[in-house]
Amino acid sequence: MAETTDRQFALASDDALFLDFDGTLAGLQDNADTVSLLSGMDDVLISCAERVGGALAVLSGRDLSDLSKRVPPDLWRFGNHGLRRAAPNETSTGTIADAPAGLVAALQIIATRNPGVQLEPKGPVLAIHYRAAPDVEDELGQALNHAITPFADYSIQHGKMVYEAKPSAANKGACLTEAMSSAPFKGRRPVMIGDDTTDEDAFSAAQSLGGLAIKVGEGSTVAHHRLASVADVHALLREFASS
Repeated sequence: MAETTDRQFALASDDALFLDFDGTLAGLQDNADTVSLLSGMDDVLISCAERVGGALAVLSGRDLSDLSKRVPPDLWRFGNHGLRRAAPNETSTGTIADAPAGLVAALQIIATRNPGVQLEPKGPVLAIHYRAAPDVEDELGQALNHAITPFADYSIQHGKMVYEAKPSAANKGACLTEAMSSAPFKGRRPVMIGDDTTDEDAFSAAQSLGGLAIKVGEGSTVAHHRLASVADVHALLREFASS
């Protein structure tokens, strides 16, 4: 797949912008609880949203409540891989079911027997972080794939130092496609910017709708465009906000 690294693309006022959070708007850290936007980026995001008539959403795997603490409330927020969403200045759109108790128990046992591995429940999605224990990556992945076998609707997705046990409905591509069917996103060119495997479905969805997909950082991707780093994402958004 052909890719560009020299900004052979530009954002436009008739776009619909979908932005991942971790690794895209904010740099990755060992402790996910300490991740935040750089000073001034709140105002940049709000300005970008104004330029596109409010059609800007932060689309993240984080739980919606957690995501809403880290980005301006003036923006659309799609959390839990799109399972929960909040319109600008809305707190939430209700709750979602937890993951099956049997699956939670099985994954907790796996996490407990691997020091440095942490299980994070996010409604029906279960994140298994291993940044503090990188050597267990392969063994951990095998154990998790075995553990979800009895749960037909679940699959394991491997991201940056994290595995996620996800039901089929937790899909950023499906979320983007649904968002594009209604205001304020409808009729615009979708632009998805993300950095991880969980963003690949959204890349495919944006491109299938005639839009842009922009991968942040290295690694294989279906996206046709690429930015090298979070700093480059910030530069792109600052340029768009001030143009």
